[in-house]
Amino acid sequence: MTEATQASPTARTPALPNKLPQVGTTIFTVMSALAAEHDAVNLGQGFPDFACDPALLDTVTEAMRAGHNQYPPMPGIRPLRAAVAAKIEALHGRQYDADTEITITAGATQAIITAILACVHPGDEVIVLDPCYDSYVPNIVLAGGRAVRVPLTPGSFRPDFARIGAAITARTRALIINSPHNPSATIWSAAEMRQLQALLAPTDILLISDEVYEHMVFDGAEHQSAARFAGLAARAFIVSSFGKTFHVTGWKVGTMAAPAALTAEFRKVHQFNVFTVNTPMQHGLASYLKDPAPYLRLPAFYQAKRDLFRQGLADTRLKLLPSAGSYFQCVDISSVSALNESDFCQWLTREVGVAAIPLSAFYGDGFDQRVVRLCFAKKDETLRAALERLRKL
Repeated sequence: MTEATQASPTARTPALPNKLPQVGTTIFTVMSALAAEHDAVNLGQGFPDFACDPALLDTVTEAMRAGHNQYPPMPGIRPLRAAVAAKIEALHGRQYDADTEITITAGATQAIITAILACVHPGDEVIVLDPCYDSYVPNIVLAGGRAVRVPLTPGSFRPDFARIGAAITARTRALIINSPHNPSATIWSAAEMRQLQALLAPTDILLISDEVYEHMVFDGAEHQSAARFAGLAARAFIVSSFGKTFHVTGWKVGTMAAPAALTAEFRKVHQFNVFTVNTPMQHGLASYLKDPAPYLRLPAFYQAKRDLFRQGLADTRLKLLPSAGSYFQCVDISSVSALNESDFCQWLTREVGVAAIPLSAFYGDGFDQRVVRLCFAKKDETLRAALERLRKL
């Protein structure tokens, strides 16, 4: 028996105080496991089941073979930062300095927590709009802050500026917005962005604008980036995602655009939580971005999938809610079942063979409005298979 296998009265694992006592296994993990167990069509998790452009794979392969396999600069390689700055200027008319105002991140989630850690101090408050992406509140807690949840208007999911204004206190450090919105698939209008600008103008509140679905806006609408509004851009950390845009979510490469003073603080944290982002992907993306067509075609690409999916859902007893942006479709289950959202999603997975996500999972208080979220970032045959099963409801 070796020393390592001998029992010892002093060998024990110390108790670890829980920094996130409210956090357990995410609903996405639970539903995906249930989907796999019952061979269900998984429309729960928000990622594509189809391949990216082979040309993008070629650019990354070429970068590897060219020797771009060691550490890149901490904020990202300059050609990629310059390409991101050029894209923002072309789409939204705002100039960002590639050297001091653009940072390449290890996905959008890392960008968000880094922004929060950079600006939130113990005791600060951060306003989040429910329902919201599930990383926001744990990030705020890890920074020592307090999340102040303000609900979007139930049903329409529009911002309620009276309630947002009432939530602002002397401790409010930041506000997080997300458009196109996960999970509701709504988009903020230009008028709403101007209203937000007016609300924040007399304050020192920072804005974290989660815009990862920026290229998935439908029916001729335009994405209203915070970069388009001078009063917002001056105080905003603007987050985007190459993974979402180019169907490579597993690459975990995102971007952060912010004024130089905010970027300087952001990079202080960035360099010590990831330091930098994988090199060949950065070079490959920089090369791929020379042609804007792939992201300019994305609204039409996803709108076709949305329309196919909505047309099929119209033949079911599920009630369609609007889907103006992102790759999600929400449906009202009231006419199908008396179950609550969570129980319905589990029943739907087990008995019908389609996995969905309850909207209540995105609310701090578990607010249940009989609405679930489906993802249409799937092959057409995947969507048709799901629709065939959903017609049996």
